Amino acid sequence: MKFGLMYEHSTPRPFTAQGQRSVFENAIQQAKVGEQIGFDSVWCVEHHFLEEYSHSSCPDLFLAAVARETTTMRLGFGIATCVPGYHSAIRLAEKAAFLDHLSGGRVEFGTGRSSTWNELGGFGADIDATKESWDEYVRAIPQMWTKDRTAFDGKHVRMPERAVLPKPYQDPHPPMWVAVTAPGTEIEAAERGLGCLMLSMAEISKNVPRYKLYRETIAKCTKPVGSFVNDSITAVTWMYCHEDDAVALARGKELFDTFSYLAGQTVEVSEIFPSNAYTAFGLLAAIRADPTAPEEATKKSNSSFLFGSPARLRETVQEWQEAGVDRLIMMIQACEIIPQDEILKSMRLFSEEVIAHFPDMEIEVKLEEVA
Repeated sequence: MKFGLMYEHSTPRPFTAQGQRSVFENAIQQAKVGEQIGFDSVWCVEHHFLEEYSHSSCPDLFLAAVARETTTMRLGFGIATCVPGYHSAIRLAEKAAFLDHLSGGRVEFGTGRSSTWNELGGFGADIDATKESWDEYVRAIPQMWTKDRTAFDGKHVRMPERAVLPKPYQDPHPPMWVAVTAPGTEIEAAERGLGCLMLSMAEISKNVPRYKLYRETIAKCTKPVGSFVNDSITAVTWMYCHEDDAVALARGKELFDTFSYLAGQTVEVSEIFPSNAYTAFGLLAAIRADPTAPEEATKKSNSSFLFGSPARLRETVQEWQEAGVDRLIMMIQACEIIPQDEILKSMRLFSEEVIAHFPDMEIEVKLEEVA
């Protein structure tokens, strides 16, 4: 099991210059400390127009800043939005390869197509074509990375013969992933040989059948879109660790309630503009309370979240591992509601008492380096 960090860069009002900068600087410090204590990766979302919820419009710049403060930390696009209104496939290939050089070959290239009307509508995207454009992008970008010169004449990726530069530092190219929320996307990931970046907030047990289906399908993949099959599952969850279980659960509830409140503005496409391309909305459905459920059920903590004492979290990580997950990437802050020193303390305790109990990770925990 590996452990990483996930950033949305949610920013509280009022939006001041110093307030915004502190969100970015705190995250960079967390990543730097995280590498020293055993976290293997940092992932950063791409979002636009989502006030407070996420001010992460340029994840490649954040990851470049982290690259210069770290030496082993993997740098994940979580995700690069494969929609023409946002980016051309050429620019995504260039940005990922450029970052791969700046970091000495540490890029993980996550892909996806967005699902919120605020964002897709803001860019004037054709929501009925985003699945199609994503498919063209994930097939074209690896060719841009590996061929000296290449040309495309697709519906969404068009380019006369050119050399897309630089080529990645990693040989043959960074591992490729796709964000998985709606049921069925895990199959599309597996058929293309892509890693499964699971964004579902559902209970662990509810995702086990999806993990199993992914593994069964990718085992049959003989023609990946890239140069190799990335048979790996990374899941997103939340983490707050404290010696006192009750304190950790209360803090965790603060974090997730804040996230849930702010997430309401995202408005999934399937709710505001029905489309065959968006037939399910896994994330918002999972975080909304069911008004018809018994009161105790609405208060019950999601078993997939890493909120609690080290003993509780070791058990939860074990459940994730037994479910078939290779890496957990954790969100640890929401709109800066928890002071930075408490966040770092939670990370260190998690490292000492949880990560240390899963020794098959690929990097050494170096607690003595932490101030």
